[in-house]
Amino acid sequence: MEPIQETAHEEAAMATETITAQVEERPFWPAVRKGWRKRCPQCGEGRVLRGYLKLNDSCDCCGLDLTKTRADDGPAYLTILIVGHLMVAGMLHVFMAYRPSPMEMLAIFGIGTVALSLFLLPRFKGVFVGIQWAKRMHGL
Repeated sequence: MEPIQETAHEEAAMATETITAQVEERPFWPAVRKGWRKRCPQCGEGRVLRGYLKLNDSCDCCGLDLTKTRADDGPAYLTILIVGHLMVAGMLHVFMAYRPSPMEMLAIFGIGTVALSLFLLPRFKGVFVGIQWAKRMHGL
């Protein structure tokens, strides 16, 4: 009776080791940095985006499946949050220090807001993909 029980314990231990090996933690900050560069969070070589904001179905280099990635409104929310805070602080400082006309303020900060938003939005989308890969979200 004991040999069967020992075999069962050995099989259970092997199954636990297999599950532990499969759930091994992925590096978080390197994945975020790769995402910021709009690169694959797994290999760092392939592109995550195939246009301005359209995700590739898979990585060109390592074949990582990106179809299950769901960034949704997260990158847009983060972009608005950061750009809004930076622009309001900048507008306050410029207005108090230099007192430009309203049209000058509109031109300077309107262009700055659009440019910074266009720069940050795809990078934040890449960051969200990197976070999802590192945390094994949505089957990645």
